[in-house]
Amino acid sequence: MSRITHEPPDRQLLTLEVNGEAHEVLVESRRTLVDVLRHDLGLTGTHVGCEHGICGACTVLIDGAPARACLTFAAQAEGSAVETVESLDGGGAPGRRLSDLQQAFTEHHALQCGFCTPGFLMLAEGHLAEQPAPSREEIREVVAANLCRCTGYQTIVDAIEDCAGRRRAATSEEGPCN
Repeated sequence: MSRITHEPPDRQLLTLEVNGEAHEVLVESRRTLVDVLRHDLGLTGTHVGCEHGICGACTVLIDGAPARACLTFAAQAEGSAVETVESLDGGGAPGRRLSDLQQAFTEHHALQCGFCTPGFLMLAEGHLAEQPAPSREEIREVVAANLCRCTGYQTIVDAIEDCAGRRRAATSEEGPCN
């Protein structure tokens, strides 16, 4: 007779900095960052799409760089600054408003069903922080990393280009527009 026993899962206590706030979370080592963000921290703006890193719906910023949260173990984010789409509008603070990038997406109708939008916003934020004056071709190349089945990408490119121009204009006049 064989006996099957199950060992308790390997768990570790992580301290994650998400949207500027420290969180302690007890997680299994194999848990992905997207699952911890959504299920443990309640930050459901980061979407789960393909779970293979292809669609980009789960894109977050880790230390300012776009990363696929579905391919990142939560333990890998310990000691890093993680930003989700919730960080763009003040994280739900009273009197919050849309960020300049969210406003540009709205003005240019750069979203339809909205499922991919958080990933595109975070991808664009990461790119604009690194390259504040991208060409249309550079923007097209960047957004090609994420999938959208509704917009055809043109309006997304328009929104990012418009936001980049507004940020440059605001910086030259008085400082950053955020």
